[in-house]
Amino acid sequence: MSAKQIDVTCPCCSSVITVDVLTGKVMRTSRADEHAAGGEKVDRWDAASERVRERSKTGADKLESALQDERTKSARFDEIFDKARAKHARKPDEEE
Repeated sequence: MSAKQIDVTCPCCSSVITVDVLTGKVMRTSRADEHAAGGEKVDRWDAASERVRERSKTGADKLESALQDERTKSARFDEIFDKARAKHARKPDEEE
């Protein structure tokens, strides 16, 4: 048998490792989540671009949330200041 590379499948996670027989070095790995349910290989570019799309969506959501916090910051600070002023204006015997 003169195979230069062998494929080894992990029994635990179903990842596939390609090993060079002569050197014993790992040439490439393929994780189980890179395979579709039907056993066919999922395109790495498509999977990576999908992750980037999802990341940009969550980034846009975080930005919108931060902008909304900045828009309402003045009103929140005014409310806190008014409460502190009312508490300070109360007489000591009127404590809560």
